[in-house]
Amino acid sequence: AFHPSVRALAPALAGLLAALLPAACTAQTYDPTLAQARNALDAAERGEPETAPLAASHPLAGWVEYASLRKTIDTLPAADGQAFLNRYLGQAVAETFREQWLAVLAKREDWPSYRRVWSASVKSTALRCAELNARQALGATDADWTADAQALWRSTGKSLPNECDAPMAVLAANGGLEPALRWARIEKAAAELQPGVMRAAARGLPAEEFALANDYAAFVESVHDRALNWPKTPRSRLIASYGLARLAKSQPQSVDSTLPKFANALGLSEEERGRALYQAALQTVASYLPDSARRLNAVPDVAYDPKLHEWRVREALARSDWSAALAAIRKMGAEQRRDSRWRYFEARLLEIGGDKTNAAALYRDAANKPEFHGFLAADRIGAPYALCPWTPKTDAAAKTAVARDPAMVRAMQLYRLERATWAEREWNDALAHFTPEQRRIAVDIAQDNGWFDRGVFGLINVGGKSYPEESRLYELRFPLHHDSAIRREAAKHNIDPTWVAAEIRAESVFNPKARSHADARGLMQVLPSTGAGIAKRLGLPWRGGESLYEPEFNISLGTAYLRELEDKYGMTYTAIAAYN
Repeated sequence: AFHPSVRALAPALAGLLAALLPAACTAQTYDPTLAQARNALDAAERGEPETAPLAASHPLAGWVEYASLRKTIDTLPAADGQAFLNRYLGQAVAETFREQWLAVLAKREDWPSYRRVWSASVKSTALRCAELNARQALGATDADWTADAQALWRSTGKSLPNECDAPMAVLAANGGLEPALRWARIEKAAAELQPGVMRAAARGLPAEEFALANDYAAFVESVHDRALNWPKTPRSRLIASYGLARLAKSQPQSVDSTLPKFANALGLSEEERGRALYQAALQTVASYLPDSARRLNAVPDVAYDPKLHEWRVREALARSDWSAALAAIRKMGAEQRRDSRWRYFEARLLEIGGDKTNAAALYRDAANKPEFHGFLAADRIGAPYALCPWTPKTDAAAKTAVARDPAMVRAMQLYRLERATWAEREWNDALAHFTPEQRRIAVDIAQDNGWFDRGVFGLINVGGKSYPEESRLYELRFPLHHDSAIRREAAKHNIDPTWVAAEIRAESVFNPKARSHADARGLMQVLPSTGAGIAKRLGLPWRGGESLYEPEFNISLGTAYLRELEDKYGMTYTAIAAYN
């Protein structure tokens, strides 16, 4: 029932599954101090005294203390908060506490303590505004203060937190919000479709400019004919283009009559007209409405982006208009067109049109990529799949050094204690000073500790940097666990075990405690209602939604459900979509 590409790939994946099993199922040794830390954390979070206090030298002593401080943070003496920060300076727990402590100090208006606790690493806009309040209260409204306040004013077109009201009022009173700054924020707010922010930013403008700014805001809110008499300036055209785009997004058909009227009156450029035409086309084509092709063709080239280029191809393919689909691919930017997906489809369309020579060349190019469409391209020309696993040889001493890194020790212990958010803080702290090689070793160590999603989120794109060669780290990127249960249930329901493993990776990345916003639970993210029905059909006892966190039970229900869906829809890829 698998697509030929999937069938051809299955033996390789099955072999990889067998090869990875020993590493993926490394047994964890019992750590009595970890059990003690669990008890201490639980007690601290309940606000109870510790029956067996952790030693100050324990890796998680700071987190236990943090959990305790959180219970009384509103009444915590300033000196105690400062002492905690000093004790754990440079650790993730200190930075986690710092932001919460700053919020408390701001509420108390304890500005001297706030300034002592402040760190430039804090990103919260509300806390940055509170820091401006602190400096102003302490008499430090100097040129640097003004520059920092103006930077916050310009930082977004959306509403600033309430904490920013006071410093922005001081900035305005001190003459720090000249009209140019107000107009800059008005234009940003228009781009964000925030008429309320536009009105607020306009309040300090001269009367005539204030009236125009408010009319601009009214237009963004609801298009009106007064704009036909606006001054023919770049700003008027910019604001009009945003208002027309907002209207086109909710009423695509409006562009046919509304856009020409305002474009002619204000002299809108092709780019400005394109904002409204783009929204009209996108909303129409995403709904596969009959007028999609006309609207797509009406969008000027300057307004196209990768998303709309893709929709133009999809629309033509949906109509089986092969020549239009080929033309749409060739209008893409060079980078998008080089993607293996579009290389494959361009080749397929050339092949349909009889140009087999050029099609073969594009297939060969796409087949160099170890991606789904690269595999499809390889199938078309009988080429091998571009699977080239990279299994770096890790020096034992290097792995030991990474494993003993203090932040890594804390991250692994916190994860095993089911404090995933805190664990991620420590993980990110460790990665901040790791080399790429150490980071890859860290992913391996995380999997030894049952933290499998680091192989998904800790490779290829990390900290704003790209490491494309890491896509070949299949052993780390595709972690495997619960092999015997997967193979047993797959055999029972006549399903390829690699499909089951792939579903688990996609649904939970092998986290048995995963729970979605829709209340899907466990490895295969089974809803309690679905699980109850499957258990009944299988003749298995149903012990409620909590039983879905038991790996083997979850795998048995999820695999049976895959079988039911494939039987119902007849095609594996449709069953995959239905499961999702």
